[in-house]
Amino acid sequence: MSGDIALTFSAEDFAQALAQQDFDFQRGSTVQGKVFSHTTDGAYVDIGGKSAAFMPIKEASIETADLPLEEALPLESERDFMIIREQNADGQVLLSIRRLEIQAVWERLVQRQENNDILDVTVSGTNRGGVIAEVDGLRGFIPRSHLVGNKEDLEAFVGQTLTVAFLEVSPENNKLVLSQRIAARTTAMGELTEGQLIEGTVSGIRPFGAFIDFAGVRGLLHINQISKTYVPSIGEAFEVGTPIKAVVVNIDTEKQRIGLSTKVLEKYPGEMLKDFDAVMAAAEERASDPAKLLAERDAS
Repeated sequence: MSGDIALTFSAEDFAQALAQQDFDFQRGSTVQGKVFSHTTDGAYVDIGGKSAAFMPIKEASIETADLPLEEALPLESERDFMIIREQNADGQVLLSIRRLEIQAVWERLVQRQENNDILDVTVSGTNRGGVIAEVDGLRGFIPRSHLVGNKEDLEAFVGQTLTVAFLEVSPENNKLVLSQRIAARTTAMGELTEGQLIEGTVSGIRPFGAFIDFAGVRGLLHINQISKTYVPSIGEAFEVGTPIKAVVVNIDTEKQRIGLSTKVLEKYPGEMLKDFDAVMAAAEERASDPAKLLAERDAS
């Protein structure tokens, strides 16, 4: 009888079983284990192998644990671990909880990027290209070009809490890039309404219009929206750095574009060119009836 049972488990079956066991203990795979011993350097864990697995204390958490290892990972406790080093000559593998937590964080961040979420982060340092911030234990990078404010003084950002959006989330490349500028724009786009008066600064001049920076975002004052009369050149109206008030006349959330107008603030065609200061001084009063402003926009 026993001989018959032995014959049903062939050498090929045995090899496949060993191969499966090797696969289970490959680096990067997840195994379940039971903690049975603590040392000053870590914990020994039974994962069903020929030798006990070992988890170094530094692999216990994604963050520095406040609790002693004995409390954070009690004896006889069972949980999942990630294999970070395959079996050595003694059949022992190295385990990590921290790597599993990091993997879970990446999965959450990928999902949050797909949802176009924004989040608050605290700046912890700088480098030549921007600033560094921590996100759930991971190191994120905010390029200088995606900061809002004085980008020349990066040290001033250290310790600040910034609202950011996801620019790139790449677990494969261990790359997490964030954008304060996009988050500011997303937030502002959600708060803006057509007919709203804004205050900003001319940040760029092009033949087709002027870019206006306000509240951390940028809108376009098209040349046709400057005045009710013909404007031969943007430079004749204002220059870069000019403070300006304008009315929001178009919000394209899909393309993230904001259209502005100053001609709806004019009392007569050409007032923006002839008496810019007077238009700006009376802007709040003239913009007090948004419905009227939008009607003028639609009639133009």
